[in-house]
Amino acid sequence: MEIVRLGQGELIARKNDTVKCWYMIQDGTVLQTFGEAKIQLGRNAIVGIFERDIYQCDYIAQTDCVLAEFVCNGAQDIKNILKGKEKLRSLFLKTAVEQRYQLLCLYTELENQAKNFHMFVETIYNDYLTLCNQYRVAEMPFPKMEHFNALELQHKAEAWEVSNSVSIAKKYMAQYLQLMSQDDGMTIGVIMEASAQMRRFAQGIGEMEGYLSYHKDIMLARGQSCLFKLFFELAGKALEQEKDVSSILKDMNLMLKVAAKLKLYDSQLLAYYQEICDGLEHRMHMGAQSLDALEDDMIEEVDIRHADGIGIILDYAGYVGDEKEQIRTLLLEYRDLPDMSSMEEHAYKTRKKVGVAFYDIYYRVFIRSIQAGGNLNPIIRMFLNFGFVDTMFTGEDNAASLYELVSHLDVCASEHVYTIYRWLRCVYDGSKPTSKNELDMDYAEYLADQKKNGNLTAEQVKAELENAEKRVEFEIHNMFTTVNKITYGRVTTFCPVLCEKDLIYSLEKMLVTAEKIENAMNEIRKIDYSVFYREVMFSDPEKGINCEKIMKEVLPDVILMPNAGTRGIMWQETSSKRSNTPGRFMFPMFTTAELRDLVIAVVGSFRWEICRKVQGIHWNDVREKSLTAEYCTYMQFYKKNRELSADAKEKVKSMLTRAKNNYREVFVRDYMNWILFEAKGSFRLNKVARDILVRYCPFAKLIRMELMANPIYQSSMNRFEAENNQKLQKCQMIYSKYEKEGGVITPELKENLLFYQM
Repeated sequence: MEIVRLGQGELIARKNDTVKCWYMIQDGTVLQTFGEAKIQLGRNAIVGIFERDIYQCDYIAQTDCVLAEFVCNGAQDIKNILKGKEKLRSLFLKTAVEQRYQLLCLYTELENQAKNFHMFVETIYNDYLTLCNQYRVAEMPFPKMEHFNALELQHKAEAWEVSNSVSIAKKYMAQYLQLMSQDDGMTIGVIMEASAQMRRFAQGIGEMEGYLSYHKDIMLARGQSCLFKLFFELAGKALEQEKDVSSILKDMNLMLKVAAKLKLYDSQLLAYYQEICDGLEHRMHMGAQSLDALEDDMIEEVDIRHADGIGIILDYAGYVGDEKEQIRTLLLEYRDLPDMSSMEEHAYKTRKKVGVAFYDIYYRVFIRSIQAGGNLNPIIRMFLNFGFVDTMFTGEDNAASLYELVSHLDVCASEHVYTIYRWLRCVYDGSKPTSKNELDMDYAEYLADQKKNGNLTAEQVKAELENAEKRVEFEIHNMFTTVNKITYGRVTTFCPVLCEKDLIYSLEKMLVTAEKIENAMNEIRKIDYSVFYREVMFSDPEKGINCEKIMKEVLPDVILMPNAGTRGIMWQETSSKRSNTPGRFMFPMFTTAELRDLVIAVVGSFRWEICRKVQGIHWNDVREKSLTAEYCTYMQFYKKNRELSADAKEKVKSMLTRAKNNYREVFVRDYMNWILFEAKGSFRLNKVARDILVRYCPFAKLIRMELMANPIYQSSMNRFEAENNQKLQKCQMIYSKYEKEGGVITPELKENLLFYQM
């Protein structure tokens, strides 16, 4: 075990990072965070005890901490760690039981919170309907309630698990530890069982956190429609009729009281709504007949089913007069086509005209949204994020669902997942460089090319490089227009206006969220552990390291295109010429396809293209061993390959024909089989392809151990293990020498060492 010292606030592990080690807390406390929910881990607690492959939550040092770090990838590692160490065995057992109990306490608290929240919202909404009837006021439409159901957990703690854990932790801990520590099998069994249970409980906690976070604005939300606003408007109409509003005010105060108990809302929001309640009570006692200034800050509800979406969007974009009417006429002409997907010339030309107009509108709306700031009209947000133009294209039900969804766009955002609107904002403020166009040039390269051709002067190039609006214009008219069409899947019939014909299933089912993307990515990383690792240079000449290559994981950025499509695309393998920058993957915002398969195909393309970039002009030169070079050689000379049977050669020929002799496409299909089937021991590849993937897309250690017993894998995997061990030994020797010279093993160097043990 290695001792690690961390200061207060330092990150130990981040959600979605690869699990490489466990950490036993020797001193200090660590916060285990699931969104808003937190667990405090104290002395002897183990960070990572229930994690497998990918961390499910963040671990942050709450105080200065001393941790004992050790590599642990499964039962065998635990057995090796505990062998001959009686005290450590009891300590691990006690820790596993206590952490399971801690996790169950949080699970139970959140489960009750979710149930109480759903029950209260349903009750208070029924009260609203009753009060509307009593005051003879028409109820306001509130589509959020149409999509609000009780939580159905996918990862659930059974009642017997809860009672069993409580009994052991609170009543029979000493007897349990004494019994279970007598035998290695029982000890490891208890730890692994508790670990598996905790993993499931943590997933359930994530579901409940997501449910409460997604639905909390039904009750209270500043800047959008909510139950509080329904009661507020009802109170206004009642005052106009000179009626007593005390029963309405009672429910409004009750909402605030329950909201405070649920601990879902920040104190500023509660204080804001409490001021409104106090103001309403004051007006009631003063005999006022309106709410006057009280409603100035309340959001105006949009009736999305009947709103003039086209008019709202065009007005916001600054279109007036004939120009505005021409675009409206064009959109109506597109809507009235007998078949919007027809290949007939008139339909094709209409779609093309609509596409040109759409991106011009998009650019103008985007720039106005940046300049205006503040809360955007929901219809403008729907346009910017979904490609929504008007209810007449999507249908009323879909429009209502999109209207509900637009207030929850955080589910489509994370550190590496962006909606197109959020991405363009990053390009605008310069935090993300522009993407490449179809000629493989980014904005700076494009301007340099324009200067070379005499279209721009050096001064103009400098000015345009610093012009944020020009950067966004380049991104929209190059990457966005092209990728939006590709991710739709049917290029010849594509139109960027979101239409009902493409929304086959419910929007909730079709929506591509950040969680879905990350889960799909993580499933691949659990199998192909090295997929996002790159070689970067490390040097410290004073301590004897001049230029050493180390491995670093660089996760890609994912951008969601505003369409309902069926295809993903790997647009860039890196963000710039440097190989340690994130790649760029694009997917549709809504899809009917199997997202897992889309992600695997995109990652397969990335595997191929990142190799090409690293190898440069030698990417298909077999003298420089690489994935692409060996695969190209295999494809070119498969007919003469004695290791392939006649049947295997015929299959290769068929794959090449289907892929139109595109070697990358053949590799991507093999890669999908590698991840989906070969990793489970179900053979789909021939001997030559399998041998290449074993060496360049190796399985994670646990999968390799399981498959190594099979003669089909034995030879190639033994060779890989031998080569990997040589690299590990070399790395350890360099580190040892480096430490003797006074060097410090940084987290980057440690990650590199752990890479060769994965």
